[in-house]
Amino acid sequence: MGPRAQVCLSEECRVALNQIASYELHVSDAYLSMACYYIEDTEAPNFLTFFQDQAEVKKEHAKQFIKYLRKYKCKVCLPVIKRPDIENWGIGKQAIECALQLENTLNKLLQDLKALASKNKETSLSRFMKKFLDEQNRNINYLEYQFRYHKELEKEAQSEGQGEKAAETSEASGK
Repeated sequence: MGPRAQVCLSEECRVALNQIASYELHVSDAYLSMACYYIEDTEAPNFLTFFQDQAEVKKEHAKQFIKYLRKYKCKVCLPVIKRPDIENWGIGKQAIECALQLENTLNKLLQDLKALASKNKETSLSRFMKKFLDEQNRNINYLEYQFRYHKELEKEAQSEGQGEKAAETSEASGK
């Protein structure tokens, strides 16, 4: 018996891989937009480098998913995903919140593909997915930390503002 030809991927997994590759490009585009928004800021937020790095990382991930599809001679057919409508990322909390939402959606797509690969006994795909899932967890943890940090900063700023207003009110009533 000759060497076994590479087994084709299931249709479900091929569709999911295309979806993930497209979504990785979508996330890369969003991160690039976020990074460009803050790059001219004289007091650039500490997460700017994360956004810049992730724009490149996500693009590279998309390439890896496409190469995986090509390895198994699957059709590459990336669905179109509408880019975010946000042009003004505003304060850092808004951008972090959006990034966290993107990462959570990507994590769900990856988890769903892992479950499909397991269901279809596609062990090569399951092994391939591991590093992406590990990276997703790190990104989500980082963004959750940044989100909590910015929420605390907002609370502190609000409480300082309320303290100043109370002092002004008491001064005005004392006169």
